[in-house]
Amino acid sequence: MALQDLTPQLRTRLSRMERMVGWFVFLATALLLFGFGYYIYHTAERKGWLKIKAPFHVYVKSSAGLNVGDDVVMMGFAVGKITSVEPQQPYEANNVKVKFEIADPYFRYIWFGGSYVKVNAADFLGKRQLEVTRGTNGPAICVTQPGVWKTIPELEQIITVETDRWQLYQDVLDENSNLVFGAYMMLTQSNLERIAELKPPTNSIFVYDNKPNYKRIVAAWDNRVRRYVNFTVSKDTAFLRAVETPPVSEQLQAMVSQVQSALPGIFALTNKIVAELDSAASATSNLNAALVAAQPMITNFSAISVQLREPGGLGVWALGTNGNDQLQGSLTNVDALLMHLADITSNLNTQVQANSNILSGVSRTVTDADDFVQGLKRHWLLRSAFKSKATNAPSAKSK
Repeated sequence: MALQDLTPQLRTRLSRMERMVGWFVFLATALLLFGFGYYIYHTAERKGWLKIKAPFHVYVKSSAGLNVGDDVVMMGFAVGKITSVEPQQPYEANNVKVKFEIADPYFRYIWFGGSYVKVNAADFLGKRQLEVTRGTNGPAICVTQPGVWKTIPELEQIITVETDRWQLYQDVLDENSNLVFGAYMMLTQSNLERIAELKPPTNSIFVYDNKPNYKRIVAAWDNRVRRYVNFTVSKDTAFLRAVETPPVSEQLQAMVSQVQSALPGIFALTNKIVAELDSAASATSNLNAALVAAQPMITNFSAISVQLREPGGLGVWALGTNGNDQLQGSLTNVDALLMHLADITSNLNTQVQANSNILSGVSRTVTDADDFVQGLKRHWLLRSAFKSKATNAPSAKSK
């Protein structure tokens, strides 16, 4: 049935229904697009697609264990990805150039002083990993604030109006290449006067305004000129020094070589150990035979120990079973002898006490006997009997 054949009321209702269906389709499409956009935004935020990424590169000796897409770590966190692993040209000094990106905010930890890349072994299968160390001093390598050249008179006029905004984008050196002012120093009138005294080339310095802040890397520090150099992320990358450890395969090969060179010494030592073990076994066997031979002596010693522990055992063991009786009899005889000696001494003492002149008589008898003998020596008949033998002593010369 054609639409013109419908009544005006039906045509009005049908038009309203069509509008409602159109609005429903429109709202459903809008919700679908919003959900799809939110999913893309959430995925981009989770994967870091919306973060600022600083490009770096290092030179390594070997690309073994390094692949595009591998994580780059700092302080234990995954902070970036490897974007390129390329061999260098034959005439270049370096072997392999590895490019990688560090996401915000971790690239702000990478400073010229103290930051470098460690190429470490990640497992025992030859996998390696890039680890960036945190900086300790010096300027940040990559920045998001652009720098401009300004003359000193121009800066003197600007800082009077825009205070606490303009900072150095370079190091200022004196005529002896000594550092006078470092990068990031806030510019003041006194600082500008000191810089003007140093007479920089074209009377200009490289500075930046700390208020603007781009959503991309705009410059990197170049230590050869001691200032930041503007570059584009799609073409340029910042350089970092690499400290590379040999791959695990090379370390294992070196270990195998050392083991092979040490094997002759190990075998010689093993032979010596075997000989020593044989000697020890022989000594053990001899010791066992000696212990068997000493078993009777140990038994006798045990029996003697039992006897010595008994009362009077030492005397029985030293003198025999009858030794104790014999020793007792000897002691009895000695005691009797001592009693007799005591009686004799007592009798002598009694005699001496009873006759007080006995000692003087004995003394007089001894003296008279000596006089008698001396008289015999002088008698002519007996003089030859007491003549002394001649000696070899020289005779005294007569005067």
